[in-house]
Order: sequence, then C-alpha cells, then structure tokens
Amino acid sequence: MDLSTTCLCLIYGILLAGSACGLQITSTGSATIEKASGETVKLDCQFTLATEDSGPLDIEWTLQPSDNQKEEKVVIVYSGDRAFEHYYDPLKGRVHFNSPDPKTGDASMNIMGLKATDTGTYQCKVKKVPGIGSRKFLLTVMVRPSKPRCYAEGQTQVGKDMMLRCSSVEGTQPLQYIWERTTGNKLLPPLAVLDPVGGTMSLRNATDAASGTYRCLAKNRVGTEECMVVVNVTQPPNTAGVIAAAVICVLLLLILLALIVFCCCRARQKKKYEKEIAYEIREDVPPPKSRVSTARSFTSVGSQRSSLGSMSPSNLHEYTKPQYDKIPSDEYERPPSHAPIPPPSRMAGPNLSRMGAIPVMIPAQNRDGSIV
Repeated sequence: MDLSTTCLCLIYGILLAGSACGLQITSTGSATIEKASGETVKLDCQFTLATEDSGPLDIEWTLQPSDNQKEEKVVIVYSGDRAFEHYYDPLKGRVHFNSPDPKTGDASMNIMGLKATDTGTYQCKVKKVPGIGSRKFLLTVMVRPSKPRCYAEGQTQVGKDMMLRCSSVEGTQPLQYIWERTTGNKLLPPLAVLDPVGGTMSLRNATDAASGTYRCLAKNRVGTEECMVVVNVTQPPNTAGVIAAAVICVLLLLILLALIVFCCCRARQKKKYEKEIAYEIREDVPPPKSRVSTARSFTSVGSQRSSLGSMSPSNLHEYTKPQYDKIPSDEYERPPSHAPIPPPSRMAGPNLSRMGAIPVMIPAQNRDGSIV
C-alpha cells in the first residue's frame, strides 16, 4: 500500500471514529514484467473489501506518462457494474478485464498481442468509498531476435584468415551471439576468436581441421533464433602453374597468328606470280590457226604451183608487179558467216611435206617486173 492510500485510510479512520480502512490490494507478484512481442500478459490486481466500504465500486487502469508534463491515459474502466474497454485506441480490441465480474475482487487486466509500443507503466486504481487502493506495474515488451544470417567472409583457404559473421535484423537489446560446431569433434578451432556482441568468429591461419558446419545462436531474454553455415577450407591454387599455363597459351596463340599471316602472304604472292605468267604467255604466243585458213593456204600454194608450171615467156607479162603487190582484202578471204581469219604463220618444210604439199620455186622479179 503506497503513501497516498495510507493517508486516505487515516483520514477515513478519523472520520469513522478510529475504524480501520477496509479496501486493500492483495496481489503480491512482481511489479516488473518482461514479455515477448505477440504474447499475452496479465497485470494482477486482486483486492478485498470491508463491511464499511459501502460506496459504488470504481476500477480504473491508466498508462502513466514517461514525461511528467504529460497526462496519464485511461485504458479501461469499470463503473456502475459495467466495463468500458475502448478508451485507449492503441490497445483497442486487445485489452479486457480478467474477470467478467470485477466486483468479486479481481480487477486484473489482460493485454493480448503485445507490441513493443505497449511498453510502459500501468496503474490499477480500485475505489469503493471510503476505501481506495492502487498498484503499479512496469511492463517491458521485448522483441525476439529475427532469424539471423550466417556467412563466411574472406578466403577459405589453408593458411588464410577468415571470419564467420552472424547478425539479426530485429531483436530487443541486449542480443548475444553464441557460435557452436555441429560436426566432427564439435570443438571450435583453437585459434578462433569470438565476439558475442558483434556476432563474429575469427579464424586465423585456417587449416583443413577448421572445415565443418557451424551454428550461430542469437538470443535475448525473451527468445532464441539460429542459423547454420558450412565452411570448406581448401588448398590455395598453384599460382606459378597458372601463370605458366597462361604464358604458354599466349605464345601458342601468337604462333598460330604468325602462321596464318604467313600462309595468307604466300598465297597472295603465288596468285600474283600466276597472273604475271599468264600475261607473258598472251604476249609471246600467237593464237592458234584454224583448219579452214590452213587448208585455204595449201590450196593457194597448189594453184600457184600449177600456174608457174605452165609459165612460158609468152604469158609472163600477165605476172606483173601489181599482181604480186596486191593484198587480198578481208572480204575476199573471209568465208561467209565466219570470224576474220588471222594470217597464216610460217611452217617448216617437213611439216608441209607431211601434209601433202609440193615445193615450188617462185622466180624473183626486179623493180620493172622482169624475171631475175
């Protein structure tokens, strides 16, 4: 019973000729309560009445302000044999009296679905004139740790330093982190350095024995959550071998490029040489004769031989210079519907004999046309 209640009892006792104050709060539980968010809490406020407490029964729960300049908030009220539970909007629908009939001596209040914002000091006031009683409760709503995230940081190689991290996004402080090993001998490496507040475990100069599965527990006064991480410590790669392989690959690539360039240049020079040879052949070698022109030339030779064979002094005047100097025209030599025939080339004597030609001696003439 607090001081104000004691003073009121003394005043009422004097007025009632020294009778004792009858209404008393009988709850004796802890006035400091810690609960996790989402749970339900019961703020116990039991009372007893005396025969002299004859006035109407009034019960009032209030939330005390954290700042003395603010007013207290009425949460729930019982008056005139009725309960009024909708005074405080943040707790609307989540607060009610523990007993359906509080006048039986149970003025306790239940709060369901606790939130972190429900933290505060609550006061129970019971009044039945001339008796008055009250009791205060400090309620702290704590948030359980959220599921932590575990991961390895650094190089997981033999001889390297690495660090295991564990952290929860939510959770009422203080949070504590505990590392455990779940495989092998379940003992942490001898060189492990733990930070229970930061949630880290440092492994220096890691060895193969550090490989395994580790569990991190994030806990506070109202809950615990955990996560797992697998650590696989491997041998460092052969850096010299990797560099040598890279150098060899680069050299092979350069050699391949050089071969391709060489082959392209060689093919280009060969093509250019073939073109030059083809141009020389076209300039030095005359086009081949056709059979028609060859036959015609043989016919002309035969006719000339016959004419010379029958030559006599009497008919020599017919073979004058203009006849020898006359050159047949293209229209005369060109057969119908044929392309122009190139002039016959010189042929060797054995070839003419083989083709049936007869050698003929053609007399020479001087400038005036006489035979020499």
